[in-house]
Amino acid sequence: MSANAELVIDLDQYRANLAALRAHAPGALQMAVVKANAYGHGMVPVARAARQASVDWLGVATPAEALELRAAGDHGPLLCWLAVPGAPFTELIGADVEMTASGVDQLEAIAAAGDRPRVQLKVDTGLSRNGAFGPHWDDLVAAAARMQAAGRIEVTGVWSHFASADEPEHPANDHQEAVFRAAVDQLAAAGVHPALRHLANSAAAVTRPSSHFDLVRLGIATYGIAPDPAVPVPDVRPILTARTVLANVKRVPAGSSVSYGWRWSADRETTLGLVPVGYGEGIHRTASNRAQVGFAGGRAPVRGTICMDQLVVDLGDRPARIGDPVTVFGPGDDGEPTAQDWADAAGTIAYEIVTRLAGRWSRTYRGER
Repeated sequence: MSANAELVIDLDQYRANLAALRAHAPGALQMAVVKANAYGHGMVPVARAARQASVDWLGVATPAEALELRAAGDHGPLLCWLAVPGAPFTELIGADVEMTASGVDQLEAIAAAGDRPRVQLKVDTGLSRNGAFGPHWDDLVAAAARMQAAGRIEVTGVWSHFASADEPEHPANDHQEAVFRAAVDQLAAAGVHPALRHLANSAAAVTRPSSHFDLVRLGIATYGIAPDPAVPVPDVRPILTARTVLANVKRVPAGSSVSYGWRWSADRETTLGLVPVGYGEGIHRTASNRAQVGFAGGRAPVRGTICMDQLVVDLGDRPARIGDPVTVFGPGDDGEPTAQDWADAAGTIAYEIVTRLAGRWSRTYRGER
């Protein structure tokens, strides 16, 4: 490795994950969501692999992400859904990016930015985040019908997002799907018949066929991570391995204390290994004294407080030398912890473990074409 630590991303496995997920929703188009730097995996290489796997759409949150993909040579169907006032709608329209409107003012701004832009409408079915609901949805439907009839816009889609699809029995799921169906019917009654209706995310794509409609939006599961430990996704596996080497090894006596605050002390003579990653690389400090890393075919517990650039692990009596490999997390095939294991240790979700990877990692992509 040329850097202290390396992220290895298996694009062949990513493409295999997409194929496996397509089998769960064979009647719907497939959108690969690559927002937030492809959930920490690297947006441009992952998006390229998604296109090679014949995904129908890519999805991003921000205009900057959409324009970065276009600058990198992507030309396929692309949806962007989170814009603030002053967003570069003219540039987005020129780059053939479809935008989401969550209110009348936003729809007007998009319509004013180009010649008959393609727009998708977002209805808030109960997440209470983005999208329009109640009277605001009524106004958006009326405005969209009026503008489309006048030739100012083309409404290509209508969509919403589940709040609790990772809890398949949660009553929110039935409620939101019913609200979504009513919203689609309301559009049709106003003379607007978008070709794309989409509601399902990764969890719903696997557990709720009634929500597949015309397209499913696939995010975390494409990276081989279950939306929730209680919602396993068959036939996918993690595509990312975070690895490094020991930067130092030392034998310490019983009573030795480790790292800031002396929050752990050895109850026996042991070997400590220094792992050169920390919260500067996006490793959760809250996992201090709880997480583990993979070492020599087994696991080694993190001891003491995780620092900005490094953490310490307890190797016990196992032989160890500076430069020996360490797997922070990976698919779990060789006994190493997974992103979900780190999430459990940090008191968060696996999404956050991979998405916040930053700082001084180098990235290696396997299976690039």
